[in-house]
Amino acid sequence: MKASLRQTMSTLHTWTGLLPGWLLFVIFLFGTVAFFQQEISQWMRPELAPVPVSEKAIDAADTILRKEGAGADDWTLSLPGSRGGEGFSIGWTPAGGDRSSQQERTLDATSGALTSVRDTRGGFFLYRMHFDLHYMPVMWARLLVSLAALAMLVAILSGVVTHKKIFTDFFLLRFGKGQRSWLDAHNVTAVLALPFYLMITYTGLVTLLFTLMPWAISANFPSTDAYYEAAFPSGPKSEPSETKAELRPIPELLQRARTLRPGFEPSYVSISHPGNAAAIVRIWPRTETLGGHQPMLYLNGATGEPLAGPREGGAATATKGVMIDLHAGRYANPALRWLYFLSGVGGTIMVGSGLVLWTVKRRAKLPDPARPHFGFRLVERLNIGVIAGASAGIAVYFLANRLLDPAIAKRADWEVNALFIAWGAIFVWSLGRPARRAWVETLAACALLYAAIPLVNAATTPRGLPASVMAGDAIFILFDLMMILTATGFAFAARKVATHQSKAKARSRTRQPKQDFQEVPA
Repeated sequence: MKASLRQTMSTLHTWTGLLPGWLLFVIFLFGTVAFFQQEISQWMRPELAPVPVSEKAIDAADTILRKEGAGADDWTLSLPGSRGGEGFSIGWTPAGGDRSSQQERTLDATSGALTSVRDTRGGFFLYRMHFDLHYMPVMWARLLVSLAALAMLVAILSGVVTHKKIFTDFFLLRFGKGQRSWLDAHNVTAVLALPFYLMITYTGLVTLLFTLMPWAISANFPSTDAYYEAAFPSGPKSEPSETKAELRPIPELLQRARTLRPGFEPSYVSISHPGNAAAIVRIWPRTETLGGHQPMLYLNGATGEPLAGPREGGAATATKGVMIDLHAGRYANPALRWLYFLSGVGGTIMVGSGLVLWTVKRRAKLPDPARPHFGFRLVERLNIGVIAGASAGIAVYFLANRLLDPAIAKRADWEVNALFIAWGAIFVWSLGRPARRAWVETLAACALLYAAIPLVNAATTPRGLPASVMAGDAIFILFDLMMILTATGFAFAARKVATHQSKAKARSRTRQPKQDFQEVPA
């Protein structure tokens, strides 16, 4: 009975891991990188200095908005956090305009002078790619991601049942043993951060809860909008009146917010109808603590007095907030963020090794391993195209940030396009090559691309590795070192695949040294 249960769980584990495996690899890879999205954004915007926004800069922002944004429907002010990566920016929507007509300016965080920053989506794109994918409607993408996460949860639980000696296997990592090594790598990375995988998968499902189960809304509310209005009621609104009134100075409004709520740190400000008696100031707090979400603050723009906001959400809302905090890890200090990152790397390797293990195990059972059937070849090429292709794409995304002309139209979009062009090129290349050669060549290409990043960075900016070391710039130092480490890892993997000798080949050489035997790819 126990054997039957384990066999059933093994089959369930295999197929729930394989079928969404390529999408899970992408989710894990981009999600892992996104734990450092602010630091990546900082590297991709080398023009910005990671310094706090000064009072002088806020005064300058107030002056520019009153001069250039006079008569606008609204003003906005975005304040970067302590991790940097985002510019100190202001914006306004001309009277009668829409989102497409919004004007934006980036200011120096110290002096408040207008500054120019390259157009990029930075680390934020990698974060959104993790669950919104790209080139497809967001709702379809989130549905696919939700189904993959659900399959991942089933694969984790069935994997625990299947590998009854999983914790013993953790201490039995063997290299150079073919299928045994792939299984060991899969088991070790699975055990290494098992609580993290359970947490990140479950909380990920919670964040996309209504994508999989919209019936909870339709059974209780007449429409989705009615649900959101009930769950997240909007704050006070106003229509512009005939009465003009000077808006309180923005520095004064920010200080007012900090006085009203000790510990409140503004991250984004939106002012509707500035210069009118009906002006309302909405101030979003910065939330970098676990479960420490604070509601938005509303002020009367003309008087600075607080306005009544919507009621607070209940226990369910607070619980969901904690789940999202746990998943995104924004509350984490640097040490815990590295733990998140390393656990994510383990999860990425776990999914990737599981995909490769499937082909390694089944190749040995094929009637003619040298001439596998179409389905096997398809899985093998998809493994190369996704594992090597996505990794190479991220490297090209970083290189494009340094090499694309700053004046090119839609520059940020072209950075993203470069990622997918490289990914597609790797996949197409792997289709026309023998599997083993394709692995070696694509892994070697990844190594070269990641090794090129610090060199290109040093050649195109004054913030190369030696200069960063001299300046003590930790973000740029660690970024370059991580690229070198990643390049070394891909080079090591390419060498291992290139020098691996399959057992079948070894046996053939022992028994029939002079017979021509076709090599079996690993």
